[in-house]
Amino acid sequence: MNTEKLSNRLEAVTKYIPMGTRVADIGSDHAYLPCYAVKKGIVPFAIAGEVVEGPYQSAKKQVEIEGLENQISVRKGNGLEVIKLGEVDCITIAGMGGTLIATILEEGKNKLDTVQRLILQPNLSAVSIRNWLLKHGWELIAEEILEEDGKIYEILAAEKGEPLKPYKNADQGLLMGPFLMEEKSIVFRDKWLGELKNWERILMQLEKAAQTEETEKRKQELRQKIKMVEEVLNQ
Repeated sequence: MNTEKLSNRLEAVTKYIPMGTRVADIGSDHAYLPCYAVKKGIVPFAIAGEVVEGPYQSAKKQVEIEGLENQISVRKGNGLEVIKLGEVDCITIAGMGGTLIATILEEGKNKLDTVQRLILQPNLSAVSIRNWLLKHGWELIAEEILEEDGKIYEILAAEKGEPLKPYKNADQGLLMGPFLMEEKSIVFRDKWLGELKNWERILMQLEKAAQTEETEKRKQELRQKIKMVEEVLNQ
């Protein structure tokens, strides 16, 4: 992967960046995504944010190599503290857990008033992001699921709007993704068949374990999730 050819996962993220917007890529690592977006003429200006010294230095070096210092600002800081209010129109956060992405959005929500679009790519627990978006007035406008190097990734794009609009069944939609449920791609089916197998294995282990109030609660949660997913896959 380099600034000319991104991974399929990151290239998919760039597809959702509106042309001509100013973007902040949080957790930018080598700043490949901002460099690619600027070089392809998708965005005129980008911020690459990194909290860890090593990746921050790597991002700075990459931007210098590309000669893009006038268009890409590399900044060190935690989450959205690297941006000022009104400085960007679009935020991308890719390659982290969904819980961490939701935490970054929550801690930096005062910076989101002027942001038009969020593009989020969790490595797991996309449900944490959907829940956050729903609670904070962000409407999911698109989703994508893809497999790369044996791992499955989801991409979520959201704008300020009607948070409940895409959901026919909120519980199923939050867990599995309302757009992904409609499409039911091969990758989507593979992901959820794998989850079902895992949950059934855990359920079997819990059946053998000492029956406490906690194990009963966990078993009930698993049975509910299994039922929801089976319903969607069998539709």
